[in-house]
Amino acid sequence: MKIQELRKTLAGGLVIPAHPLALTERRKLDERRQRALSRYYLGAGAGGLAVGVHTTQFAIRSPSHGLYGPVLALAAEEASAFEKRTRKKIVKVAGAIGPTPQAVAEAEAAAGLGYDAVLLSLGWGKGRSWEELAAHCREVSKVLPLFGFYLQPAAGGILLPAGFWSKFLEIDNIAAIKVAPFNRYHTIDVVRALAESGRADEVSLYTGNDDAIVTDLLTPYAYEVGGRRAEVRFRGGLLGHWAVWTRRVVELVERIGAIVRSGTSVPPDVLRIAAEVTDANAAFFDAANGFAGCIAGIHEVLVRQGLMAGRWCLDPAEDLSPGQAQEIDRVTRAYPHLCDDDFVFANRDRWLA
Repeated sequence: MKIQELRKTLAGGLVIPAHPLALTERRKLDERRQRALSRYYLGAGAGGLAVGVHTTQFAIRSPSHGLYGPVLALAAEEASAFEKRTRKKIVKVAGAIGPTPQAVAEAEAAAGLGYDAVLLSLGWGKGRSWEELAAHCREVSKVLPLFGFYLQPAAGGILLPAGFWSKFLEIDNIAAIKVAPFNRYHTIDVVRALAESGRADEVSLYTGNDDAIVTDLLTPYAYEVGGRRAEVRFRGGLLGHWAVWTRRVVELVERIGAIVRSGTSVPPDVLRIAAEVTDANAAFFDAANGFAGCIAGIHEVLVRQGLMAGRWCLDPAEDLSPGQAQEIDRVTRAYPHLCDDDFVFANRDRWLA
């Protein structure tokens, strides 16, 4: 997908789930269920897939696992098959991490598999200058368009103030920025930098703020730039949270889009849902324990729906925190309208075939 088409597609406001990793009990790749997850997201109406990201587990890159290429390839194959059946374009985003040689190599691998953009994590760059980080991003952008990424420190990210984002936005080959610091002040740093760059019409903001997903999608941000009013909005989201209950997510995002386009007041029930989504996320992502069980929590929901065989992670020590299963029980009971069990149960056998 060429950069102009990619930008236009992302500006339309996509649901992009961060793809989990399906494993067997021996902690080997479960290809059948990995494919089923991709089929679920695409069947639910997601407009893209993000693979090789935090939710997929960074350890897939370890030589002992060697799963980065195989996992990206499976998702690309499923996206291609879906595109042929439906003639709907799917945006494929590959995660890339580490210092410049590693990130460039991962971007090259993704490009070879037909990916459209790189979600570039900068967690490795703690203590580096803005100039060094921007130079790193520029090198990776020579391979594929960038999906900038402000990852919260609790998940391995670093603080990236507005000055960095201003430098980042000087790079030509940028398609979007995922904003996920879980912090309103830091979120506004990115929004303001984009407004002041004059590139809000070509670079889309995507929320990754699990504590404010709906709020991000509803909120207009406005600044005075060069004597005129510049308004910036989040267009869509790229989230691990959207790896579960995805059909209801698509419906909600479509509703929010209709509200934004109409310019009408936000209905009170949508504000209520905003709080409910945050509450559900707190259970899935284990906010009470510093997000220690965030990946296992996503797995647990998918296990309950029969899409994953177990919540196994590559690290045997990674699992639900004490009390997290009970919290998932609670939000599932409290918010049945957010849950898409009916959709999954009606299609699961076909996805797993």
